[in-house]
Formats: sequence, structure tokens, C-alpha cells
Amino acid sequence: MLIFLPPSEGKTAPDPDGTARLDLDSLILPELAEQRRTAVDALIRVSRQSDAQEILKVGAKVMGEVERNQQLWEAPAAPAHDVYTGVLFEALGAPDLSATALGRAAEKVLVFSGLFGATSFTDRIPAYRLSMGVDLSPAAGDGPGRLGGYWRGALAEPLRERVGDQLVLDCRSSGYAAAYRPHPEQTLVVNSFTEREGTRKVVTHFAKHARGELTGMVLRAEQMPETVDQVAELAAERWDVEVRPAAGRTPHQLDLIAAG
Repeated sequence: MLIFLPPSEGKTAPDPDGTARLDLDSLILPELAEQRRTAVDALIRVSRQSDAQEILKVGAKVMGEVERNQQLWEAPAAPAHDVYTGVLFEALGAPDLSATALGRAAEKVLVFSGLFGATSFTDRIPAYRLSMGVDLSPAAGDGPGRLGGYWRGALAEPLRERVGDQLVLDCRSSGYAAAYRPHPEQTLVVNSFTEREGTRKVVTHFAKHARGELTGMVLRAEQMPETVDQVAELAAERWDVEVRPAAGRTPHQLDLIAAG
């Protein structure tokens, strides 16, 4: 089984005294090196423009992170699970993973991103600011354009081969899920709801936390689940669980339900 995660908006910049720098050839799926180089160079150019805030669709409070984009080739790099520090990754608890669980994560987890397409859990990357919904074509020369479509084309063949016939536990948000969709019959999408007096609602913060927590449970399991039923059985240790089977183009759905 593979696990697909989104990146986090919140990132922790690696130690500036570290010696590691971004090395595209060292990342998982090295055949994407040229596409990644195009995206990195375009982001650097855009981040230097006066209209960078508008193009990157960010608020004024994070313009410091946009300025940091300008030095991506020189910036220190660290394992992705140390750089991504948002709600999902906090709930996953990467610092507390055993050596066995971390080895599983390195092999089984793919983190999708607007900058790199997809990286492994342990690939060394710099902190950056870029979402999948951005169009990097304005004034960026030969930039990649709309990142969703750019990565959808680039990732199709490499991920088809990597996924093979494995089940994919899909914890991504919709914007990142659009970059690559495995066959519905081998995809289990994780949803999270709070329920109160029979009414269910989605709270984004809680949904991210639940997906991270479930990912951590899967990685720490004595034996990693490989089927929809096995994942649901594991999740039932923490939540009320409902499974909706795949139908047509709609993947299997795993609903995690917590009291509101």
C-alpha cells in the first residue's frame, strides 16, 4: 500500500548551518528532474517580481517566505517530514516514528507539491511557498504554467508504474489529488466528519488532523494494512468508521466520524 499526502502550508526552514542543499537527482522519481528544475527556476523568477504576491496568491504576512523563494538553490535542505510542519504532519508525529516506521514512510509515503510534483517522506527539500493552484506562466519565461496541469502530465507515467496494483490511501486535498488519480478501485480516499445530534460537518482543521493521525497509525501498525477492510479495521480503533465502495469513477471512501 502507498500513502498519498498533501504538503503543508506551514513549513519549518532547515538549519541554516546545515550543509545539505537541494539536489534534484537525489529525489524520488529522478526522471522528473528537468520538470522540477523548470518549476524551481520559474518560482525564483516570479518571487523576485513586484507582483509576486498576486501571482502566488498569498497574504502580506507571508511575503517573507516569498522572499525566501528567491534563494531556493542556495537554501538549506532537510527531510520533507521535518520541513512540512502543518496540522497533518504534526498529528502524524514524524519525530516519534520508530526506525521501522520511518523506513516504511520513506518507502510508502508520497508527498505531493506544486514545486516538486511528488517527493518521498525523507527527500531533502528546502522550505518554500507555493501551492498547486498557482499559474507560474506570467512573466516567467518558459515557466510551467498552471501547476495542476503541469504535474498531471509529468506524473502520469512515473506514478502509474510506481503504484502498479497497490492500494493507495489518499489523504490529499482536492487541489493536490488532481495532479494524479490512481484507478478508483485501488484508491481509498480519507474523509473526516464531526457529528452532533445526527448532523455531520467537515471542519478543515480536524480533517487534516484526522488524516495525519490515521497515517501515523498505519505507519506504526505491527503489520501495515494492505486492503480497504484492513485500513478500516485499524481506523475503527480510533473513530466510528464507514466505508463507501468505489462506484464508477468514484474511489472507495473511508469516513472517519468523531463526536462534534
